[in-house]
Amino acid sequence: MHHPRSRLRRIAKPVAGLRSWVRSGELGLVGLALMAGVASGVLAAAMSGAARWLHTLFGPGVVHGLLSAVRDADPLRLLLLPAAGGLLLGLLNLAVARRRPRVPVDPIEANALHGGRMSLWDGAVVAAQNILSNGFGASVGLEAGYTQAGGGVASRLGMLFGLRRGDLRILVGCGAAGAIAAAFDAPLTGAFYAFELVIGTYAIAALAPVVSSAVAATLIARLLHGQTYFVQPGGVPAPGWDGYALALLLGLLCAAVAIALMRGVGAIEAVMKRAVPWAALRPAVGGLGVGILALLSPGVLSAGHGALHIAFTTEGPLRAVLLLLVLKALASALSLGAGFRGGLFFASLLLGALLGKLFAVLPPLLGLPLVDPLLLAVVGMSAFGTAVIGAPLAMTFLALESTGNFAIAGAVLTGVTVAGLLVRRAFGYSFATWRFHLRGETIRSAHDIGWLRDLTVGRLMRRDVRTIRADTRLSSFRRDFALGSTERVVALDEAGRYAGIVLVADAHAVAEEGTVASLLRLKDQALLPNMNAKQAMAIFDAAEVESLAVLDGLDSRKVIGLVTASHLLRRYGEELGKRRQEEVGLA
Repeated sequence: MHHPRSRLRRIAKPVAGLRSWVRSGELGLVGLALMAGVASGVLAAAMSGAARWLHTLFGPGVVHGLLSAVRDADPLRLLLLPAAGGLLLGLLNLAVARRRPRVPVDPIEANALHGGRMSLWDGAVVAAQNILSNGFGASVGLEAGYTQAGGGVASRLGMLFGLRRGDLRILVGCGAAGAIAAAFDAPLTGAFYAFELVIGTYAIAALAPVVSSAVAATLIARLLHGQTYFVQPGGVPAPGWDGYALALLLGLLCAAVAIALMRGVGAIEAVMKRAVPWAALRPAVGGLGVGILALLSPGVLSAGHGALHIAFTTEGPLRAVLLLLVLKALASALSLGAGFRGGLFFASLLLGALLGKLFAVLPPLLGLPLVDPLLLAVVGMSAFGTAVIGAPLAMTFLALESTGNFAIAGAVLTGVTVAGLLVRRAFGYSFATWRFHLRGETIRSAHDIGWLRDLTVGRLMRRDVRTIRADTRLSSFRRDFALGSTERVVALDEAGRYAGIVLVADAHAVAEEGTVASLLRLKDQALLPNMNAKQAMAIFDAAEVESLAVLDGLDSRKVIGLVTASHLLRRYGEELGKRRQEEVGLA
């Protein structure tokens, strides 16, 4: 009979060998990416199905789960169901806050700050919040839940196999790529969404795993009939020179409206916090507001798949298009500002398409040839999506994959390039990074800066600091600190707080007697232990010195260490070199 430990060792050996093989090369990463893609496709289909089931609460007029195209709905349901969903969401938020009171880390933040580490718990919470929000008609899409769940599963899979930091970040991108690809039945869109937003860079070695995940997720979603992108506009004509010119102008308009929308979300959120101090009740209040808007136009409900389908396939009066544009923008800002969970991904596509259709009336007014409104709707969809989401190539591929017409690629690229450029120059944020900014975070992309935040002054400082009192006589100082014994000494006041730095050479260069207080330098310049290397280097550059004291706080001013600029630069260079080696190894 074998001992249990020997059986465990026999099992552990092949497991360790598998982990080693996965970590050793690109094929292992592609294998994990395929697994992440399958999981993302299943999760996206399941979430979409759950939300569509909740849409049936609005009545039999909801066809194919397209809530924003509901017909003959009961006005009382339109008014009250979003508020009921907000109340349920508030109760869920209370329960979650008691168990784990922190903000979930999304894929962009995880890759920027945490080396790709995400929590499955966060994925489950965000998915549930997103399904409740979208399912009860709040004007948000499911893409935030898709990417959170897909990225969380991919991250856990990578941690299980002990992936290196760079590989784990790529795998999180694979999870997000699969989620978006499954949602829109568009593998190229999902892949470039991951490159532009979640990984933060294009790398040849990341191409195979990311595309593999996107394709696998798309096929799984098709198999399960779970794709949520219902719109496939056809017959979009190839643009002429006038089409390119209008695409450029439309890109500028989309950027301006998108900036107003993103700022509006922040403004409504601030108003809601003041008006409704109880966080658990804000979604219910916001839901009531969405219900009132839905009485004017049901197209504001949920993500807007049905409304976008109608916008692409039917011609309606311009007044109705303008009304839906205004109401949808207001409903989206109100939903997010009130605390519903979701994003502006699909709302931006709908708003851009509506804006493009309105913009199509401009050429005849200016005496120019008529341009097909469908072309401008597709350009507006991509340009507005770029302005809000911040992924120009992903939005371009979305237009191409949804229309199947590569003749419009030039006009679409013109619109998305102009929209993205204007938003970056005039605003500086996508919607995701704008939300980080409102929360107090400083990240602008998924570029890996977590290692820099970990490289703090507290980790780099020397703790064996030589100190003296600031009222020490110069003669005593010269006796205790001969030339060459040390370069600098930290001086303290009578209360033991930081007073400045004395250079030993200065003390030996003066002939007169007195105290070292007359030679103190850097009285008001010091470092704090939680500063990162980049912040510390900026202070060194401003002070133009070699060494700075480290204080435990600005109020107590107790000296806890000393940092030199040369040591800081060397350690920063070493860490930066490691990251570049990882990137080269992936390229």
